[in-house]
Amino acid sequence: MSAEPRLYIDADLAENAEIALEKDQAHYLKNVMRLGHGATLKLFNGRDGEWRAAIDHVSKSRVDIAVMDRLRPQVAEPDLWLLFAPIKGKRIDAIAEKAGELGASEIRPVLTERTVVARVNTERLQANAREAAEQCERLTLPAVHDPVKLTDIVAAWPSDRSLLYADERANAAPIAQALAGKAPGGRWAVLIGPEGGFSPEEQTLVRGLAQAVPVSLGPRLLRADTAAFAALSVWQAHLGDWRDGDG
Repeated sequence: MSAEPRLYIDADLAENAEIALEKDQAHYLKNVMRLGHGATLKLFNGRDGEWRAAIDHVSKSRVDIAVMDRLRPQVAEPDLWLLFAPIKGKRIDAIAEKAGELGASEIRPVLTERTVVARVNTERLQANAREAAEQCERLTLPAVHDPVKLTDIVAAWPSDRSLLYADERANAAPIAQALAGKAPGGRWAVLIGPEGGFSPEEQTLVRGLAQAVPVSLGPRLLRADTAAFAALSVWQAHLGDWRDGDG
């Protein structure tokens, strides 16, 4: 991790821009990191690349920063959604965090027949994804959506997006085999079911999509969070930005 703090902000970034940080970020720099006038940090907003800035003014109620120079231009990142059935406890926070690190562009909780979590704290998921993006030096922030029923997701599925569907059925192709020969990049999504698996009706529904690519994640039964990390990783290695710098 970089020695300089790195923050995502909503403001436009340009040389000589002056920005007043939001309350939580000002508190973090001033009281947690204990930084003062002249200390440098890195900023990104998902649009303008990564910039170096310096703390210009510190008061009891605010921290102002001055943007200096651009460190990296904005580049395209994989268009990869993660759809997952919410799970209990801190493991759902880990899904948002690791999805951010693994380059998911959107994080979409999906309600299935066997989903046991009734409510999802999307603000907390967004905070976890944001912190992961800041620490792993990606240039964008994953979008986090409110939960949607699987049936509604399938009904509105975009025709130009492939769906990598982790199916525990024995006749699904191994994931590496299923992705072999596919063109890098493109619009994709990964779908991970609940701990109890998809119902037979849901399996039929998803497999009925022309864009669905059913895959097996190996001979061992994976927990839902582990399955999400594994599928995202294999996709990145075969089609994403883990391919010798290609994206």
